[in-house]
Amino acid sequence: MDAGSDMMSPEKSGRRGARPPLREAGSISTPSMPPLQEPGSRPRPYMPSLCSTPRNPAVKCYGDRFIPDRSAMDMDMAHYLLTEPRKDRKNAVTPSPGKEAYRKLLAEKLLNNRTRILAFRNRPPEPENSILTELGADVASVQARPAKKRRYIPQSAERTLDAPDLLDDYYLNLLDWGSANVLSIALGNTVYLWDAASGSTSELVTIDEDDGPVTSVSWAPDGQHIAIGLNSSAVQIWDSSSNRLLRTLQGVHESRVGSLSWNKSILTAGGMDGKIVNNDVRIREHAVQTYRGHTQEVCGLKWSGSGRQLASGGNDNLLHIWDVSMASSAQSAGRTQWLHRMEDHSAAVKALAWCPFQSNLLASGGGANDRCIKFWNTHTGACLNSVDTGSQVCALLWNKNDRELLSSHGFTQNQLTLWKYPSMVKMAELNGHTSRVLFMAQSPDGCTVASAAADETLRFWNVFPDAPKSAVKEKTSQSRLFNSYNHLR
Repeated sequence: MDAGSDMMSPEKSGRRGARPPLREAGSISTPSMPPLQEPGSRPRPYMPSLCSTPRNPAVKCYGDRFIPDRSAMDMDMAHYLLTEPRKDRKNAVTPSPGKEAYRKLLAEKLLNNRTRILAFRNRPPEPENSILTELGADVASVQARPAKKRRYIPQSAERTLDAPDLLDDYYLNLLDWGSANVLSIALGNTVYLWDAASGSTSELVTIDEDDGPVTSVSWAPDGQHIAIGLNSSAVQIWDSSSNRLLRTLQGVHESRVGSLSWNKSILTAGGMDGKIVNNDVRIREHAVQTYRGHTQEVCGLKWSGSGRQLASGGNDNLLHIWDVSMASSAQSAGRTQWLHRMEDHSAAVKALAWCPFQSNLLASGGGANDRCIKFWNTHTGACLNSVDTGSQVCALLWNKNDRELLSSHGFTQNQLTLWKYPSMVKMAELNGHTSRVLFMAQSPDGCTVASAAADETLRFWNVFPDAPKSAVKEKTSQSRLFNSYNHLR
């Protein structure tokens, strides 16, 4: 307790010369010298001052060595230290070594090693970088730190295009967005190209009635060549720059080709016959490998970013992971070719999406009787998480710049749902389609998503944020492109 807060008066304390309150710490009052004595009077004995004023002002006076300085003493602490041994003597039980060590550690932290009852000097000043000062600085810095701004997600489509004759078939894949920023969509027997840079629409090809309708489209990695799967089981490869048919792949499937996926120069095709065939478009005998594992139509097909693993989903409710290193050896040995077979879905598996920031993470979506999005470790085949979305999962897309996943759905809301990964908390629901959203495609920069639904409309959504390096440029270009309602044909 500080001397200035001690409320005992000198009379009550019973001590002469008790230091009055409100004095500066360390100062000691100097008693006045006795007055001059008359000649013949008996002199009083001289009592020297406890702290005479030194001749040298640089020399500090700390009082008499045998008289404690109350200003430097903590009365509450002294009382505690005087009474603590008395309490210990009352307790006959000897504390355990662990309790004794805990008591010493607690005393060291709380009492700051203040074990002296009498103090003859004032305590040194507290260091400037004390714990309380550091804690106060930390709290101030946290309070001063601005809160993270919540990202705005538009709830309506930026642009809507009319898409008549779009087939309402869950097992087909009729929409793709190439690396040259050109979007392709199949409407009946015709494939149309929409240039996102200019907003212009052109017709690539119209298939004969005997071969049509078009059942799948997929851009090659160069953004110039496009593969078209047909109802007649053939696959055509076109040059979009010259609108010229380069090649037709035949004799591989026995029925329609509903799914396509490129891996460099390898075009993988999945058909209603359950077969998955790797076609090397550079050679004459293009069918180089065949994967057999599905008993019904293959409706989902996606190569991983590394090109080492292939994911396939079918109407038989199965999900397979195929590894390129196992294909040729397993085929020659007559063994099963798949790396993992997942049987957790209870409906057709069409929606597939490889994670862009974790190479062995795959998201899959099930049909109307399943309604779940599942996440898989493709190295081990383990299911990491499963989320019931409440409706048919038609397509899945990862955000290329952040940990987010977009899903499109069917009955009852026909919405697009944005999820935060891995918590799978809903960030937004985008409504506008009046029928199930069958297909989705992502722009090359990853910012814009195109969705095609059974209501025969094609909608564009600015759901994902711009890339950090080109945020301003991309935002300006997208706002200029998507500002009206047009007809695709």
